[in-house]
Amino acid sequence: MAELSRLTGNDNYFEDFNAGDSFEHARGKTVTEMDNVLITNLVMNTAQGHFNEDRMAKSPLQHRIVFGGITASMCIGLAMQDTGENALAELSLDNIRFPASVFHGDTLYAFTEVLAKEDAPGRTDAGVVTFHHWGVNQEGRKVFDGERRVLIKRRSAWADR
Repeated sequence: MAELSRLTGNDNYFEDFNAGDSFEHARGKTVTEMDNVLITNLVMNTAQGHFNEDRMAKSPLQHRIVFGGITASMCIGLAMQDTGENALAELSLDNIRFPASVFHGDTLYAFTEVLAKEDAPGRTDAGVVTFHHWGVNQEGRKVFDGERRVLIKRRSAWADR
């Protein structure tokens, strides 16, 4: 077990998070047509807004839109290096919102604020951290907003000694 901890960062254990901490995550991700079509097909979402360019060209949006599940996954994924390397379990996703559409070719960037941390009932090796994640596109327009609760390892129980 201790050997696995060498693969993760030194500053993302339960003890390292405090309510009010905020992060601008280092990477961005450009959403490709492949991302949208492949994942939307895999989850069997058949909404025409994701697949029918002809129909969407005649709509107010003028282009196919990216499935919200992809937008959420990418924004949370961009945050994982800072908030999830020592995660033991994803506990919940709440208050998910998509305030603006995402289109093929948009680049997403992620941000996080720590809302709370608490002891995990019945566990001494981990605690629960609640994060507020949001994502913006290349123009700074918010495209994702949500809260995530995660069971995260305690350094005192898992880090190399």
